[in-house]
Amino acid sequence: MKVAVMGAGAVGCYYGAMLARAGHEVVLIGRPSHVEAVRANGLRLETKTFDVQVPLDASTEASAVQGADLVLFCVKSTDSESAAAQIKPHLLPDALVLTLQNGVDNDERVRAALPSHDVAAAVVYVATEMAGPGHVKHHGRGELVIAPSRRSEEVAQALIAAGVPTQISDNVRGALWAKLVLNCAYNALSAVSQLPYGELVQGTGVTDVIRDVVAECLAVAKAEGVVIPGDVDAAVRAIAQTMPSQYSSTAQDLARGKRSEIDHLNGLVVRRGEALGVPTPANRVLFVMVKLLEGKQQK
Repeated sequence: MKVAVMGAGAVGCYYGAMLARAGHEVVLIGRPSHVEAVRANGLRLETKTFDVQVPLDASTEASAVQGADLVLFCVKSTDSESAAAQIKPHLLPDALVLTLQNGVDNDERVRAALPSHDVAAAVVYVATEMAGPGHVKHHGRGELVIAPSRRSEEVAQALIAAGVPTQISDNVRGALWAKLVLNCAYNALSAVSQLPYGELVQGTGVTDVIRDVVAECLAVAKAEGVVIPGDVDAAVRAIAQTMPSQYSSTAQDLARGKRSEIDHLNGLVVRRGEALGVPTPANRVLFVMVKLLEGKQQK
């Protein structure tokens, strides 16, 4: 299978490298410094159990999706429409575009931009970071939950064979909301404090704030008619236990002076809450704090 990773950051590089190790033809599409490093030496995949250089292709051009059977769509939520427009002229008619992004509506936005193509959402549970150009570091987990589509079964089997636990679910919308709750609970707090999850939860009053944020998210989801699977409170507690050294993607963005996805996390909950008449004061405070920090950096 030929695979293109559109937006080759930490998430895309991890899954792209796992598929490349399994023998699939993979091209990473990303920033020039990263692409140069990968072209020169391959991608370094550092995990707790192995540390290898994975040979694969890399490009700065969206046209590199040409011929791909599977596109792992991993751009920031803020770039979904523009990135979809960039790859549209180069997609095979039967390619599957799998959205591996934070937020709950990226697949809908990408599908609107690619009405003639197969687009499916994936829920990502992985702790990764870019440790430098051409170097992705895996801290834990890695499972995917993907929505049904014409090629989902084929793709799921390829991922499983590559060492990526994958399941197909009819309730990916609920699973995306479950992931959104986790992101809303931790991302902004980790960003404002610049602390990893394990240290973060030791702070005075932090678990109370997390409880309030989660309750608001669940209230909005209920008003939306979304059924969230599993034990959400247990999942929230488990994050700090299973990923104690992980900084949120929002924290990593702010640390690098980049724009975050907060508009599509706590900001989305605030907007949906306003539309549905559900109060979201805790999410609003976290959203505003991150936006203030972003604004400060841009001056």
